[in-house]
Amino acid sequence: MSEKVLRLPVKEYLEEIEVYEAGKPIELLVREYGVAPEDVVKLASNENPLGTSPLVKEAIIANAHRAHLYPDDSMYELKEALARKFGVEEEELIIGAGSDQVLSFVSQLLLEPGRSILTSRVSFAMYDIYASWYGADIVKSKSWRHLPEEFIPLIEEREPTIVYLCTPNNPTGDAMRVEDIEKIVESGNPEKTLFVIDGAYMEYAAAKNPEYAVSPSRFIERYPNLLYLGTFSKAYGLGGMRVGYGIARKELISALYKIRPPFNITTLSLAAALAALEDEAFVQESLKIHAQEIGRYEEFADRNGIEYIESSTNFISYLFGEDRESGKIARYLFERGVIIRDLSSYGINGVRITVGTPKQNDRLFEVLQEALS
Repeated sequence: MSEKVLRLPVKEYLEEIEVYEAGKPIELLVREYGVAPEDVVKLASNENPLGTSPLVKEAIIANAHRAHLYPDDSMYELKEALARKFGVEEEELIIGAGSDQVLSFVSQLLLEPGRSILTSRVSFAMYDIYASWYGADIVKSKSWRHLPEEFIPLIEEREPTIVYLCTPNNPTGDAMRVEDIEKIVESGNPEKTLFVIDGAYMEYAAAKNPEYAVSPSRFIERYPNLLYLGTFSKAYGLGGMRVGYGIARKELISALYKIRPPFNITTLSLAAALAALEDEAFVQESLKIHAQEIGRYEEFADRNGIEYIESSTNFISYLFGEDRESGKIARYLFERGVIIRDLSSYGINGVRITVGTPKQNDRLFEVLQEALS
């Protein structure tokens, strides 16, 4: 191998960016510890534990013969279906390879050195990473909650270019009331600040409490400087297909389309997303089972003296005291075939656990009880 060193003119500020840490895959556990794949319980990445809708599986098989063809780049059918679902126009929609791709479009469109973003102290890591790509400043609120009394003074003082409102918030799981979202959005200058409502887990929040349910059509009608994000990766069970969307006024969507690369969604992903929208019964069943099972997590925490954040998502965050170390607990579970998310990288001594099926949760409680002992 050549001993020559790569010396390309990479932007200096990129050296300080930490790579996004995804949840550990099943394959890693199988390789490192020899655990049989069927014995692995993966509760780290907030996927739908029920899998995907039977209609989705049928659609993928039915369209497999078209995998060699480029997809319909207009994405007409999917946008038409989403427009009907949310009561918006097709021109007010953009589709991305996951909603985080739409986040990257927004960052590329608006951010540069001298501009800034505002997020809660603990939120989705990609907000910071995308801002760093373009040399923008990152402003944080004092707490991990999205509190109007913390956000509004920062908006008025710093005039950030983008304000991210992640509701429910990842990785904490708490949700914002619509009235608080409105207070924060109304505090910004429409000509200087874009508000992004990241609703990746909105189906769970809306099912839990109507006060958390964001209506994209209502918000973009009232606020020209607002973008709503949604995804098929969570309640719809399409994490592996990578389909997300953004909803905003036509002018903003048109600008984002200048950045979107062609054919950014695969033929099979489009077919899967369309089928997922047709099977609302699958989504409702997923929400029903989740509501039953998350209660078990709260009971477990109460029995073991664990603090937890009340969750409006398909996961729950356990917070530990000084007598317990989240990294050691997560490692103990991992070595025994149970994958959860350690939150120490966020500065939190805790873990995030996706609420699984009853059988998966049985195994989680069994091994976690051992770890706590």
